[in-house]
Amino acid sequence: MRSLSAIIVVALSTLVAYAQTPSLAVSEPVQVDVYVAGEGGYHTYRIPSIVAAPDGTLLAFAEGRQANASDSGDIDLVMKRSTDGGLTWSALTVIGDNGPNTFGNPCPVVDASTGTIWLFTTHNRGVDRESAIIAGEAGGTRTVWLMRSDDNGVTWSPPVEVTASTKRSDWTWYATGPGVGIQTTAGRLVIPANHAEAHTGIHRSHVIYSDDGGSTWTIGGIADPGTNESQIAELSDGRLMLNMRNHPPKPVNVRQVAISDDGGRTLSRAEGDAVLIEPPAQASLVRWPIAGGRARLAFSNPAAASRVRMTVRVSDDDGRSWQVSRIVHEGPSAYSSLVAISDDTLGLLYERGDRTPYERITFARLASRWLHGAPVFRPGELPRT
Repeated sequence: MRSLSAIIVVALSTLVAYAQTPSLAVSEPVQVDVYVAGEGGYHTYRIPSIVAAPDGTLLAFAEGRQANASDSGDIDLVMKRSTDGGLTWSALTVIGDNGPNTFGNPCPVVDASTGTIWLFTTHNRGVDRESAIIAGEAGGTRTVWLMRSDDNGVTWSPPVEVTASTKRSDWTWYATGPGVGIQTTAGRLVIPANHAEAHTGIHRSHVIYSDDGGSTWTIGGIADPGTNESQIAELSDGRLMLNMRNHPPKPVNVRQVAISDDGGRTLSRAEGDAVLIEPPAQASLVRWPIAGGRARLAFSNPAAASRVRMTVRVSDDDGRSWQVSRIVHEGPSAYSSLVAISDDTLGLLYERGDRTPYERITFARLASRWLHGAPVFRPGELPRT
C-alpha cells in the first residue's frame, strides 16, 4: 500500500498536469438562469430562441406571459443579450408589445452577408385560443410579422406584416419556428414554420425563404400531414433537413424528418427517426461547424414520453445516426434552442424546472469533450489517477 505522502505527490502531479493541459480538464455545463417565472413583471416565460449576432453577442428571445402560463392572452416578446458567451445577461428588454394581445413565436435568422438579423413573429388577439382559431370560431386569426436589427440586436425596427406572402388563405393557425432559421451556404434565408389547414384541422410543417436578403419571402416546401413545430439545418452536401414535431400525438412519438434537395422549395416524404423519441414537444436542430470545413448536427429535446430529461445529441454523419447523447437536465423540461458558440462549445437555451418545465429558461454552455463523455474535472475534486 502506498504511503500517504506518495498519494499526495501523485495527486499534486496530476493536478499540475491538468493545469498544464486545459483541454483535459472538462468542467460540467455552466448553467445560468436567464428568465425566471414571476420576475420582471411576467407570470411565466416560454418559447426560448437564441442566436449569435455577427459580433458574437448572444441574443436570447422568449415570450413574456403576463397573467398566466397560457399560450393565449397578453404576451410580449422579450430579449436579453450576453457579450461573454452566456455567463452573464443584460436586463430584460421588451422588443414587441401588442397591447393585450399575443406577440410571440420568435424565430430569428442572421444574414452573414449584411449583418442584418431578421426576426419573425406571429400575432393574434389575446382572447383567441389556438383551438378556436383552428376551428374558425375566433374573432381573428394568426398573422405573420417581421422585424430587423442592424446593430447586433441593440435596437429593432417596428414590426412589418408579411402575412400575405407567407401564409395561404386556407391556413388558420400559424407559427414561425419556434426556434431559429438558417442561411444556407448559397445565401438563401430559410425559416421553418407550421400551420393548420382550414376545415380539416390537419397540421403540417412548412418553410419560407428569401433570396433577396430578406426583402421578400416565398412559401417553400410543405410537409406531410401530422407534422408541426420544426427546425431546419443544412447537411454536408448542401441538402436541407427539416426535423419536425409529430402532431397529433401517437402511442409512440418520434421526430419526423424530411429532406430538401432544392434549398427548401420542396420536401421529401416525412420519415420517423426512431432514435429521436419525444413527448411530443418542440426541439432544436443546428449545424455545428468544426475545423477543416466539416460540420456536425446537434439536436436537443426532452427525450422521453413526457416533458422531462432535456438531452443533447450530436451526429457526425448528417443525422443518419446519433453518436453522442448527454442529459443536461433530468427533471421537467420542454422547449429548447441550440446555438454554436465555437467549434468546441454549444449553447443551449431551454425551459426547465423542479416541478414543472416552465419555472425558468436556463442557458447552458456545453463543452464538446463533456458531450462526448470525456472525464469531468469538478472544482474542489482531485482527478482520478
